[in-house]
Amino acid sequence: MQKILLAEDDPNLGELLKDYLELKGKYEVVLCQDGDQALEQFRKNRFDLCILDVMMPKKDGFSLGKDIRKMDDTVPIIFATAKGMMEDKTQAFELGGDDYITKPFRVEELLLRIQALLKRVSKEKEEEIADKFEIGNYFFDYTSQIITYKGQQQKLSTKEAELLRLLCLKKNDVLTREEALIKIWHDDNYFTGRSMDVFLSKLRKYLKEDSSVEIVNVHGKGYKLLVS
Repeated sequence: MQKILLAEDDPNLGELLKDYLELKGKYEVVLCQDGDQALEQFRKNRFDLCILDVMMPKKDGFSLGKDIRKMDDTVPIIFATAKGMMEDKTQAFELGGDDYITKPFRVEELLLRIQALLKRVSKEKEEEIADKFEIGNYFFDYTSQIITYKGQQQKLSTKEAELLRLLCLKKNDVLTREEALIKIWHDDNYFTGRSMDVFLSKLRKYLKEDSSVEIVNVHGKGYKLLVS
């Protein structure tokens, strides 16, 4: 069961959200009615997600979010407020928020946002620990940066290994050009794009012995590691 910290100073709304989410059967919700109480709960417990009302007594949601980020830089945070000003949304994301919902909102919409965030975080955690891959008759060890084929080993450069890992994580699906450039080169421009093309050519060369393996261009989108 996933644990949610809900900081909401309106007792009626807070209880409504808590009851609705817990009725879904897979969430435990800890409800706090001010920022100080919520911060104390976060210090004592591990939470999978936080929903923070911006306008709260003692400690507002933005200050609370800032304090939470000092302790945990990965837990998903959704800020909720009656305000709809662009500067509030900007501040929410600058403080490390993952999403922003404006009151009044439908509880169904909040649930969908929670589910999407938790699914994304779960996928990111899986990707963080994935370091060994079977690619047809090849075996790729990302940590050692080595491809093995019938006892023969090919050592990869760091950029080659990072690019092949992204392709493996998206095996038989599209890895967009933008995602690869941002995650590996931290930039998306003509020169980094040309550099990536060189690395792709090298990877194709390393994987050419197995006809069931192919890295193809997807026009206008990116690349796909096909393994039949």
